[in-house]
Amino acid sequence: MKLKRFLLLLVLLGLFYQPSFSQNSPIGVFDSQQDIGYVKHAGSSTYDPATQSYIIKGSGANIWFNEDQFHYTYKKISGDFILTADFDFYGDTVGAIGHRKVGWMVRESVAPDAVSMNGCKHIDGLIALQWRPMKGAYMQDPQGEIFAAKRGLQTMQLERRGKTLIMRMANPGEPLQEVGEHELIDLKDTVLAGIYVCSHDSNTLAAGRVWNVRIDHPIENPYQPNPLLAKPAPQAEMGCRLEIMDLVNGNRKIIYESKGRFEAPNWMPDGKKLLYNDHGSLFTIPIEGGEPEKLNTGSAAKINNDHGISFDGKMLAISNSRAGMPGGGSAVYVLPLTGGEPRLLTEQTPSYWHGWNPNNKEVCFVAQRGSRIYNLYKQDINSGKEIQLTFNTKGHVDGPEYSPDGKWIYYNANPTGTMQIWRMKPDGSGKEQITFDEYHSWFPHISPDGKWIVFISFPIDIDPNSHPTYQRVMLRVMPASGGAPRVLAYLFGGQGTLNAPSWSPDSKRIAFVSNSDKP
Repeated sequence: MKLKRFLLLLVLLGLFYQPSFSQNSPIGVFDSQQDIGYVKHAGSSTYDPATQSYIIKGSGANIWFNEDQFHYTYKKISGDFILTADFDFYGDTVGAIGHRKVGWMVRESVAPDAVSMNGCKHIDGLIALQWRPMKGAYMQDPQGEIFAAKRGLQTMQLERRGKTLIMRMANPGEPLQEVGEHELIDLKDTVLAGIYVCSHDSNTLAAGRVWNVRIDHPIENPYQPNPLLAKPAPQAEMGCRLEIMDLVNGNRKIIYESKGRFEAPNWMPDGKKLLYNDHGSLFTIPIEGGEPEKLNTGSAAKINNDHGISFDGKMLAISNSRAGMPGGGSAVYVLPLTGGEPRLLTEQTPSYWHGWNPNNKEVCFVAQRGSRIYNLYKQDINSGKEIQLTFNTKGHVDGPEYSPDGKWIYYNANPTGTMQIWRMKPDGSGKEQITFDEYHSWFPHISPDGKWIVFISFPIDIDPNSHPTYQRVMLRVMPASGGAPRVLAYLFGGQGTLNAPSWSPDSKRIAFVSNSDKP
């Protein structure tokens, strides 16, 4: 009888609890997935390479008290990092308990009572940063609760700085806002970091969709002086990702990664390839990814990130350093887009190309002429006549680019203390400011259909005359006719991310470079 009772007990336990699911094969950027604690229904995570997105499913009563129950998809990480992704609940959510949650989590181990911290997005709108300060302790959260619109907040970021973790969130199109931060005194250097879902109901499986997943490793003291105004400080080189973003659905896709530094993609006229610079040379790569192919630029072997293609798709303008010339020697050249020997346009240096006139006969650029002050110029590529467009005596001006109809030149300027986007008529008259906020914004690029402007915005605490590398930056878009900017992407980047015109020919996508440590 005792044996029968024991067997019956095993059967009953099997009805209520499934063995913890664990898989150690890669899932996208993550190494492993596992059910944490006792769960009634095994969870799972799947990765779609076409969209670079995840569907994560899990059960579990809660992530709370001194034992957690949920599904976790994670990788082992050391040092400081920034975790960023878009989250939403997925599938049938009718009747779901309000505290169903999804988000980012950092744990010391897969033990149910491990030291941990997680950013929570609940289905009822509650958001919170929660933590367990020591193994076996009860979970804690802030004194107050923050509620957003149900299903509203989408982007979540969890950053580690030493022992401190910082949670930020944003509605679509808005800058990230800090939710909270907390220090875990006993947090180890090497931890598990990843995405999770908890149904908050042992009898059901919850599902979440996670996309635009980025795991960034910042470097120490990333700030460097403006390379246009002073010799840049020596700096470690980080790895790069070449990304394409669809502005219709907001999905970002990495098409190429490198352990070294490359910069500033242009979209080729046929829409099938991108052009970018890498250690003084130019390369093309298919938009689906693949092996880069070097472009023939003749004797030009010190090309920087200021380069672009004429409106008729026939010519390429580059900025290439000339040995022994002032200011680093950057000069503007033109050559056939198919490749060939470049022809020098600007005898004086430094000169940095930024835009073609739609008539394909003029270029505009930023340059120093007889002083350390930069101004904007245009030049006929045949006659060589150079015309000064701005007469700047304060701050910095940069990034001039023609609108497709030829009626405006857009640029960035800092006459008042913050770098903003401006525009002027092609003869330099009618200057007007078109952004008005606290961020330092650079390099406006106008979509081929003339309707939109995309630009990069730097944090408020940097030198407004600088566009340094390796910062938490935003890519933003606004109507060319004026209006409030909307955030497209949050990333670790800066100099080299968006220096060159990067719209697809159909005005539906942009290309850019983001940075992280060497993959």
